[in-house]
Amino acid sequence: MCAHVLIADDDPRHAEVVRRYLAADGHEVTVAHDGRTALDQARRLRPDLLVLDVMMPELDGLHVCRTLRAESDVLVLMLTARTSEDDLLLGLELGADDYLAKPYSPRELTARVRTLLRRSTRSAPTPGSGARTVGRVTLDPVRHRVTVDGEPIVCTRGEFAILAAMSEQPDRVFSRAQLLHHTRGIDRSSTERTIDVHVMNLRRKIETDPQRPVQLLAVYGVGYRFSPGPA
Repeated sequence: MCAHVLIADDDPRHAEVVRRYLAADGHEVTVAHDGRTALDQARRLRPDLLVLDVMMPELDGLHVCRTLRAESDVLVLMLTARTSEDDLLLGLELGADDYLAKPYSPRELTARVRTLLRRSTRSAPTPGSGARTVGRVTLDPVRHRVTVDGEPIVCTRGEFAILAAMSEQPDRVFSRAQLLHHTRGIDRSSTERTIDVHVMNLRRKIETDPQRPVQLLAVYGVGYRFSPGPA
């Protein structure tokens, strides 16, 4: 699948190597060398995927990711030299779709890009995949669209995968391991703790009071269930 990829990396040599690999894979590629330019280009060009370095001048990658995630569902692959679990979870919490730790090979990055694009639901609609409603939330798996009381919200691929799985069987209890299975290949660095981060983010988006959820509920010692909420 060919796409428009925006590379945001302040190392010109490194960015050029990545650009060549992605271009050889058939993608249209644009390069930015600081966070502010990356943010401006992402808004203007609307790329399919953003390869985003965390450490950049002007605005860092975390700021760019947070800002873009509030505005769009562009795929974000973050590059970082910081590999602790807390750093990875922070990126996912801010809305990154996948993480790649430095050092890495350009071939691995190209493979990650292919995987993210393949799993993206921006493909043409398929017959028989209708929208489904659970309480205040309506999910359209064809258009990758979620609304709450008719108002659209932006979900990352990982968040959407979890919500899509749970909305197929409302009130069923899913273990973290089961939900993790649905995000494999989307969040390559996923752990069961990552599921808790996704659920926390989803509650902020779909619950009236995220501290007192009525739809996305924890089941102590087991996992989570997605309920229609109070009648």
